Amino acid sequence: MSHNDCIFCKIIAGDIPCFKVYETDNILCFLDIGPVNKGHALVIPKEHHENLWALPTELGKDILEACQKAGKAIVEATGADGLNVGMNNHEAAGQLVFHAHYHLIPRFKDDGHDHWQQQEYENMDEAAQLADKIKGLID
Repeated sequence: MSHNDCIFCKIIAGDIPCFKVYETDNILCFLDIGPVNKGHALVIPKEHHENLWALPTELGKDILEACQKAGKAIVEATGADGLNVGMNNHEAAGQLVFHAHYHLIPRFKDDGHDHWQQQEYENMDEAAQLADKIKGLID
């Protein structure tokens, strides 16, 4: 997809309206039009980067600050009991728009949204081997 076809780039350009809740020179935060719960917002870099691995690390501080400020305000405005901060990377993980974005989802004790089912390793050797494999692949 070219940047010209990216819905988030069109929102940033002002070609598509949004409900902004926070903005800086580098970051835009706006309400998701298909919220998990009302108040669900997206934090996006204004520059087009496809996913977590394409994001410049220098944006980390700006993204974290936006998540903190907007997240706190969302919890307060909605009366939420908690907040999920998440990012989907690639289609298999649920990424629908291929412009990096973080979800700020207000959560309520009885909102019916279950968390992931946890699994177990067969044994501690399996976990240790996988940890070693992951460590060996980190640059």
